[in-house]
Amino acid sequence: MSAHAIHLLTPHEAWTRRDGLIDLLVDSVEGGASVNFVWPMMRAKAEAWWDGTLASHARGERLIFTAEAGDRIDGTVQLIPAPQENQAFRADIAKMLVHRRARCQGLGAALLLAAEHEAQRIGHTLLTLDTATGGAGERLYARLGWTKFGEVPGYATNPDNSTRDGASFFYKTL
Repeated sequence: MSAHAIHLLTPHEAWTRRDGLIDLLVDSVEGGASVNFVWPMMRAKAEAWWDGTLASHARGERLIFTAEAGDRIDGTVQLIPAPQENQAFRADIAKMLVHRRARCQGLGAALLLAAEHEAQRIGHTLLTLDTATGGAGERLYARLGWTKFGEVPGYATNPDNSTRDGASFFYKTL
């Protein structure tokens, strides 16, 4: 494991880390992460996305975790409680990002476990997520006890805009 610390950010802390989060999103997409964006990943796209996400965080609609080494953000993940009244026990895991310089150091697992623990602490006992079929995320989630319950071929255009890749859907009961 690396020397990274995992943080659950307050809205103020998240806002102070905005530039690092933007840099992380740009690097992730440019590095091939399938997280809803295609190349070129211009900084303006990442700024607009994070501004909306930080506003959502400030409204209490999501939790943001980071993996940090000193003043450098090398990873993030979000926990998004389901807004439906009849699904108050459920939350989604979203935007798991690890910077290329910090991959293969256990950050994805550490971030995911932190989100799982917080979800359980606040009463969410069912988590769901989706990830690119055949990617590192799929292997990580399976290794950490998530159950794959489906796959949709051609679900999203890959980051280099060359093909449409499948998505795999997972859940975990806490």
